Amino acid sequence: MSQTDTTEVDVQALEQEGEIAADYIEGLLDIGDYDGDIDMDVEGERAIVAVVGASLDELVGKRGEVLEALQELTRLAVHRQTGNRTRLMLDIGGYRERRRAELTKLGTDVADEVKQAGEPKPLAPMTPFERKIVHDAVAAAGLRSESEGEEPDRYVVVYPS
Repeated sequence: MSQTDTTEVDVQALEQEGEIAADYIEGLLDIGDYDGDIDMDVEGERAIVAVVGASLDELVGKRGEVLEALQELTRLAVHRQTGNRTRLMLDIGGYRERRRAELTKLGTDVADEVKQAGEPKPLAPMTPFERKIVHDAVAAAGLRSESEGEEPDRYVVVYPS
């Protein structure tokens, strides 16, 4: 097998991760008596499992805290069955997509602010998912950003060019 073959995405393995995760989440929804449909997809190098339906806010929690916990539990369930670490992403009620749009706008707005002021600007603590989106938006605006601090209080600082 050549070097490039080992770095290619194993779509079949990601689909299997998605199926294991979907079964796990479906079980949790049944236990909690929640209604929701489950969508599975593979995006880039990760499986994505989304739960869509009415009144799922309790499963997202304040600032996505319950969603993050459910994602970690789901990743553990997948790891237990496959023996492999997974980068699976869980979304509930479209929360991550809404949050992605908000954070992209935040990153762009802060980059504009920093360009004007010429001073670095620290942001509030965020999850790794949230920081990545802000870093991408800042980079797209032509500035540099770094994560600082320790989890769970890690935050992004945007620097002038």
